[in-house]
Amino acid sequence: MSPLIEINDPALSGANTILIDARAGQNTHQRYLDGHLKNAAFVDLDKDLAAPVTDASIGGRHPLPDVEDFAALLGKLGITPQSHVVVYDDKAGAFGGARFWWMLRAIGHTNVQVLNGGLQAAVNAGIPLSTDVYTPAPVSPYPVTDGFKGTVDIEETGVAAHDANRIVIDVRETPRYQGQTEPIDLIAGHIPGAFNLPYIYNLDADGKYLPAETLRKLYDDAIDQVAHTGVIVHCGSGVTACHTLLGMEYAGISGAKLYVGSWSEWSRRDLPVGTTRR
Repeated sequence: MSPLIEINDPALSGANTILIDARAGQNTHQRYLDGHLKNAAFVDLDKDLAAPVTDASIGGRHPLPDVEDFAALLGKLGITPQSHVVVYDDKAGAFGGARFWWMLRAIGHTNVQVLNGGLQAAVNAGIPLSTDVYTPAPVSPYPVTDGFKGTVDIEETGVAAHDANRIVIDVRETPRYQGQTEPIDLIAGHIPGAFNLPYIYNLDADGKYLPAETLRKLYDDAIDQVAHTGVIVHCGSGVTACHTLLGMEYAGISGAKLYVGSWSEWSRRDLPVGTTRR
């Protein structure tokens, strides 16, 4: 299954499809109330797709929740192993959309797609938005047998950044990577040895993913001879990195891993900081 689905795909209204609105930022629930796709249930990136932050130096600003809590959330959303899940946000999938996709994939649920272009794609297509709060019929917690797969920790990331057989990709904007500005975290710069490939490069002018073959060339040029399983992707807090992980999957590159703590964790550990672009 493609990780992306288009707004005109009839599967969006399939009997087994569960729509999830996973936007992030300020006043997210109010923005959901102001207009969302019909029958889309709301999830909050900070409250539902991340654990409470007690110390960002341990796990970053968006640490993964306990897998049992995530399983309970999926049950409340009516999601079972047979469900076709379609998720979107209002940032072209770069916030809660891709994060929710990645989290489902990481527990083994493969029948999940992100709406290409996000909520804006629906608006552009003339689809009327709903203001009705949709509450899905709950089911038992999703059956999970293990934790989130496909992650690496801070120690492995630091080693990989200096390993010729691996690559660490930082998807933040180049000025943040180069240490010119840092609007969120305490220190500007990047993990020494990390390669900068901003997630925005995944998108066209309409906020949709570039064609798979175009993305494949973009990623191949960056990865070079590194095996796909040797790729680690990070961002500021493990959210927009999922946008590139989705793009890689769409382009036929599987096996890359997520450093969840990302720069928000690394920058709070008194570790070396780079400012020269690689």
